[in-house]
Amino acid sequence: MKHPGSREFFAYWDKTRGNARAPDRSDLDPEAVRERLGDIFVLSYEHEAGFPFRVAGTRVCALLGCDLKDKSFTALFTGESRRQIEDIVTFVAEEMLPAIAGVTASSQTGTPAHLELLLLPFNNRAHVPVSLTGLLAPFETVATTLSDFKLTSWRYLHPPDRFVPRALRKLAIARGFTLYEGLR
Repeated sequence: MKHPGSREFFAYWDKTRGNARAPDRSDLDPEAVRERLGDIFVLSYEHEAGFPFRVAGTRVCALLGCDLKDKSFTALFTGESRRQIEDIVTFVAEEMLPAIAGVTASSQTGTPAHLELLLLPFNNRAHVPVSLTGLLAPFETVATTLSDFKLTSWRYLHPPDRFVPRALRKLAIARGFTLYEGLR
C-alpha cells in the first residue's frame, strides 16, 4: 500500500476484525477514521446493478462530480478493467480477502490522475445484505472530475495460511458420485 489513507484504513479494519476473517459492518466506528471518511465508501454486493454505492465520502463524490448513492461502481471503469474490477469485487465479498489496486483515470483536461483503491470485506451474516467497504484516494491533488478509470495493478492482501477457494470448499462437502467435466 502506497497511500497513507489506505494504510491507515486497512490497519483500523485489521485491528477491528481481530481473529475473524472480516469485521461486522456495525463494528466499524466512523469516529475512529474520521480523517479518512471523505475517501471511504460502502458498496452493495449486487452484481447485476454493478455493485452500487450505498454511501460515498465527500472527496470520492467530488472526484466524480456527483453524489454516488445508488450509482454503479463498475461503471466507473472502462474496457477490460470493468470485467477485472467485477471479478475483484466478487472475490473480496465472497472469499473475504482484502484487495489493493492501482487506478489511472482521465481528468477533464485530459491529464491522467493516479489513485489507489482499497477494497475490504465485511463479515457475511445470514439475513443481512452482503456489502463491502473501500477507500479511493488520489496520489496528487485533483482539481477536475475524473472518468474512464483503468486498473493498472492489483493484489489480494493477507491470504490465510490454508486458503481454500469457495468453489473447492463446496466440493469438499459434496458426497456420493461427483462428475468433473473437462478433466481427463
